Amino acid sequence: MPERSRWIDPAPLEVSRPRLPWWTHSPRWALVLAVPFLAVGLVVWLSVVVLRKAARYPVVAFVVLVLVVVGPLWGWTVALILGAVLALVLVGWWWRFRRSFVRLVLGEVRTEWRRLTVYAPVWHRTMRFCHLERTVERKTHVPTFVRVRADGWRDRVTVTLLHGQAPGEFEACAEALAHSFGARSCRVRVNGPRRIVLDLLHGDPLAWPTATPALPNTTETTAGFTTRDLQRVPVGVTETGRPWLLRLIGSHILAVGATGAGKASVVWSLLWSLAPLLRSGLVRVYGIDPKGGMELGKVPGLFHRLVFDNGLEAVELLEDVANEVKQRAESFRGTRRGWSVDCGQPFLLLIVDELADVVAYQTDRKLKERANSALQTITSQGRAPGVCVIGELQDPRKEVLSFRHLFPTRVALRVDEPGQVDMVLGDGVRERGAAAHEISEATPGVAWVKYTDRREPVRVRAFHVTDTDLDRLVDYVTEPASAEDASAIVHAFPTRPEITGSEPVMRGEAA
Repeated sequence: MPERSRWIDPAPLEVSRPRLPWWTHSPRWALVLAVPFLAVGLVVWLSVVVLRKAARYPVVAFVVLVLVVVGPLWGWTVALILGAVLALVLVGWWWRFRRSFVRLVLGEVRTEWRRLTVYAPVWHRTMRFCHLERTVERKTHVPTFVRVRADGWRDRVTVTLLHGQAPGEFEACAEALAHSFGARSCRVRVNGPRRIVLDLLHGDPLAWPTATPALPNTTETTAGFTTRDLQRVPVGVTETGRPWLLRLIGSHILAVGATGAGKASVVWSLLWSLAPLLRSGLVRVYGIDPKGGMELGKVPGLFHRLVFDNGLEAVELLEDVANEVKQRAESFRGTRRGWSVDCGQPFLLLIVDELADVVAYQTDRKLKERANSALQTITSQGRAPGVCVIGELQDPRKEVLSFRHLFPTRVALRVDEPGQVDMVLGDGVRERGAAAHEISEATPGVAWVKYTDRREPVRVRAFHVTDTDLDRLVDYVTEPASAEDASAIVHAFPTRPEITGSEPVMRGEAA
């Protein structure tokens, strides 16, 4: 039998037992003098606590107000009338402004219901069974859950860690916590010192594809375009409903996924959002498709140069881009620190489909060495001069791509093995919930994206770009520009020698 004298702090319902402060042991005369100040301080403290609790749990606060204040003071008839009026107001709110009603009213009701019925009754027991409590001198300390927010598809439980406790302990127990609270899965996010957030998932907001946004009118110009627009390019949505934005300036993107995972959807979504800039010439796209053009060959009109193999032509294209990187760096020396809209040169976007075919599976050793050397030059030096590489890959091992660390933005779509998640996104992300190996085959385009300047990965889904959308995109980009659009931005760009053999497809020409 457990000892009756064993002190458990906090209690199962997270109500901490009060302790007498040090000043209660002062002499009696000092306490008499301090009584007015203590009374004022106590009133202020209680007011702050009540207001904070009322703001955090408004539904419970309203019920308590009716039961404690309105009913006893003015009678229960007044309380019933007040409740009826409030009900009519809520019905009208739901009828006219349903979205805000669901967010502000139903969300609060759902939050408080789950806090009282799901988490509070079993929190202490769960912490004990998961070995997340600490016992010191017969006194048990338990991590405190500060607040709960129910979003429908997930519950966000904010937890205050014990002294000496690390978030990794919760990450190791994520699966057990999910089952304990009736969730499909659990993720752990660090929200500050001694503060973490448990994301307990009950549904998937990315289960349905997202259509592409409308293309701008062809009469609109890009005169108001700024460099910042290439730092926030929309390519889809996150699971929280916010736009998924990719940074092109100062970054390279590596998309890894198994066959049919939807790697191409990331590329098509990116080109869709860049359509006005492609049309004006501010962004120029190069492409390498070792699969003979089965992927990128669908839209040759979007590319300034496009190669359909992994041989000499692909290597020469990479070397041309690498030389352009060096030439731009020399021209920028002493005048600017990086590419901007007013530099007079277009932003270069290099897309390599099946990157492993170019840098690893090439049977000609010299061509493979040249391709690796050129790509490493581009990825290590091309960010400042305005060159971005988008590489698509199926096998993320170091033996296949030895310089994957040169890609600051990494996208992990559905992969075959759990170990590949850490290869792409970094060590430890799988324990924090980035289960790219568990993405369903029925949801192509769903991925986890990791940025080098952020600790936590983000779950996203790219736009669903159909073949009809691609045809519209090509027509939009290749349509002759109006006089206003043509005069909005003028870019001087050096000419290059044509590649011998099968000529690369130029933008605007037929494949």
